[in-house]
Amino acid sequence: MIIREAIINDCKTQIINEIEAALFELQDIEYKEMQEKIIPTIDAGSIIGVRTPALRTLAKQYVKRDDVQEFLNKLPHRYFDENQLHAFIISELKDYERCMEEVLRFLPFVDNWATCDQMSPKVFKKHRIELLEKIRVWIQSDKPYEIRFGTGMLMQHFLDGDFNPAYPEMIAELRSEEYYVNMMIAWYFATALAKQYDAVLPYIEGKRLDTWTHNKAIQKSVESYRVTPEHKEYLKRLRIKK
Repeated sequence: MIIREAIINDCKTQIINEIEAALFELQDIEYKEMQEKIIPTIDAGSIIGVRTPALRTLAKQYVKRDDVQEFLNKLPHRYFDENQLHAFIISELKDYERCMEEVLRFLPFVDNWATCDQMSPKVFKKHRIELLEKIRVWIQSDKPYEIRFGTGMLMQHFLDGDFNPAYPEMIAELRSEEYYVNMMIAWYFATALAKQYDAVLPYIEGKRLDTWTHNKAIQKSVESYRVTPEHKEYLKRLRIKK
């Protein structure tokens, strides 16, 4: 009986050991050093240094494995790159219910902007009604990366054909002391200005955002190739002087 249990446990850890070995095999020290600088909120020692294209390739391979659930269940992960791979695997899941279950399981462990932003499930495009209800919950969370993720999903999926003026209102009401939340709010409004200028401009004209986020949204808009030169010039005049 003991031998049988040991065999089962070994099987459960096989894919986890395999993934760790694969990540170190793909390690790029120069990339690791760059990531340490741009992701200051995590322990530098947790960064292996695997480039995004390689992680995406691994995710497409491992998502097909019957034992991938063992890796998805093992939280928290030791390495940042494991979290990145986890996000990419979730993004490849084709069943909406399973995908959402994994998102909800993983989100509490997301502790940096990169992993948060890399998680973008393809299946969400076909389930926007259900997704919107989750977004409403996420943006009201007290966890910064749940708010950031929810705002990012609203930006990605609801600024085109499914746009509703009520959506920017939801984001304009958010207030946070977290830099990475406010940066995403600014990104949301900059993207909204590029896609829904007339509907979103009143939020900038009316100074509905806090000063830092307001000015950052304008900055991102001015830097965007999707915003017309005329709109950029007008937006520059709406900056709030400190």
